Amino acid sequence: MCPKEYQLNVQIENLLTEKKAVILKKWFELVIETYPSDTAIFIKREKDPFANPVGNAIYRALEPLFDELLNKMDHEIITSFLDPVIRIRAVQTMFTPSQATSFILFLKYIVREILNKEISKNNIYDQLLKFESKIDELCLAAFDIYVKCREKIYDIKANEERNKIYSAFARAGLIDESL
Repeated sequence: MCPKEYQLNVQIENLLTEKKAVILKKWFELVIETYPSDTAIFIKREKDPFANPVGNAIYRALEPLFDELLNKMDHEIITSFLDPVIRIRAVQTMFTPSQATSFILFLKYIVREILNKEISKNNIYDQLLKFESKIDELCLAAFDIYVKCREKIYDIKANEERNKIYSAFARAGLIDESL
């Protein structure tokens, strides 16, 4: 999925791995903040995955997604972890398409904030840009998943309406069953 020129060098990969726990914690917090405050508080506090499937799906997806950003960006792996999160956000009408997928871009801000000194000291801005390009790719994959989910929702709604109309016509005797 990722062009060879986006491959990270050992220096930035080591920095990202070293700060992984801090980055993931901040990323989770920022994703949760996209929800209304009452919901965000619940998602942060409730640890039971059955009582909090949204928080659980988000929490379980972020680390493997981050790992793939450090690795080869395998499309199947990325999709398997992005799909549950994006599927949830696609059915939540509070999010526009850009809001539903933009949480991925938060990672750029977080990495710059946490690794700012190291990036400057080691002069690895080019590597930061490569990493950010991989984040952009991840966001585009999320948007593709979002669009497929919304298309499915619209198909379901259209079929529901078609069935309602057919049933209403049938009850009114306006459908000739002999055809």
